[in-house]
Amino acid sequence: MNSPKATMLRTAGDRIVDASGAEVRLRGVGIGGWLNMENFITGYSANESLMRSAVREVLGQELYEAFFERLLTTFFAEPDAQMLAETNMNCARLPVNYHHLEDDAAPFQVKQEGFRHLDRAIEACAAHGVYTVIDLHALPGAQNQGWHADNPTHVASFWDHPHFQDRVVHLWEVIADRYKGNPWVAGYNPINEPADPSRRVVGQYYERLVPAIRSVDPDHILFLDGNTYSTEFDIFGEPWDNTVYTCHDYVLAGLGAGTGYPGTANGTWFDKESVERTFLKRTEYSRRSGTPIWVGEFGPIYTGDEQQDAWRRQILADQLEIYDRHGASWSLWTFKDVGPQGMVTVRPDSPYGQRFGEFIAKKNRLAADAWGGTDEGPVEVIRPVQGLIEREFPNFDPYPWGRQQWVRTLLLNILVAQPLAHEYAEQFRGLGSDELMALADSFAQENCEPRKALLDVLR
Repeated sequence: MNSPKATMLRTAGDRIVDASGAEVRLRGVGIGGWLNMENFITGYSANESLMRSAVREVLGQELYEAFFERLLTTFFAEPDAQMLAETNMNCARLPVNYHHLEDDAAPFQVKQEGFRHLDRAIEACAAHGVYTVIDLHALPGAQNQGWHADNPTHVASFWDHPHFQDRVVHLWEVIADRYKGNPWVAGYNPINEPADPSRRVVGQYYERLVPAIRSVDPDHILFLDGNTYSTEFDIFGEPWDNTVYTCHDYVLAGLGAGTGYPGTANGTWFDKESVERTFLKRTEYSRRSGTPIWVGEFGPIYTGDEQQDAWRRQILADQLEIYDRHGASWSLWTFKDVGPQGMVTVRPDSPYGQRFGEFIAKKNRLAADAWGGTDEGPVEVIRPVQGLIEREFPNFDPYPWGRQQWVRTLLLNILVAQPLAHEYAEQFRGLGSDELMALADSFAQENCEPRKALLDVLR
């Protein structure tokens, strides 16, 4: 298939435009759980590197490589790019884990073969008139405290070690050199959701990283996330040319804690007015600096209960109207998963759904995943520890989300989640090549179920 014609995108004031000066409003989705895997998306537990290590130990190297190669090949392919175009989307954000491009045991040695799936996705999207944004989603040392940075702890060590920072500069020089001049690459998202607790390093690091990328590729747009999971922008001074300052705009009421919409979540009232106030706060720097607005991530979690899901879709519909009214581009999270959030989902009766359904139910019962939980998990463990910390350390307010979330992270998303990662791996024991390929193929577009009501809102 021949790709349609494209010209390099750039910024012009508060708009993104093509070479003719015509505005291009980017509307798309993040391809989460693919080149950067996440526990709630593909159904494992804990962080990607631990899961992969445990599965490798069970399967052995040959079957391990065959399974994950098939999974990466089927998870995003030409039919997926076609579906984006048919849903009136013109952009795919492509999250990448640095492990595809470099090994910790061989820093600064780039694995050229690690680009093969990224190249393939960019070409497939281009063939359907869909731009791509390359997003380095997991950095060496972990740029934030979350599982989605492939972080096995709650410490973002990237900000403390110049070695990690040097490696990311080098990686981006290599990435920029590979894709410079490609008009279907809308731009680069160099650091997903940085979370520098000191708030002192991240701004200085951008001052180093941006010129390094520009020295190799002066033409592509840079999409820069704010600190604290792309919600704080006081780290930026004068805006750089051809740069978009990216906010992430999740609504708490849509993430498991809400009782309705309009309604409350964790004691806070949410309605369309409050959703817009948060959006305006998070985009204040972009509006003040006269640069384009791009909401790099947003979207509710769905439950399977149609009454709840209906008002969560209303949150999404309100956000889309707000973004359109303010001229914002956007990238929904996420494209494909085992059920909580995707535009398309793996069917429960698929080989993967059948094999891992009980495991996923167990980790949901134990609240081992941080994203989209609806309760506290094993309250007989959580509540006493939260009470202890509150009594003994009443002034303790840890970055980024406070005392209660800190306890939950340590007790559930690490202490409980990590042994569950090994339990997940055990589900692969004894499987042969054909069975493994069937599991991977459960994620192929033709084997997944579109979330029709969500697609109707997006269209």
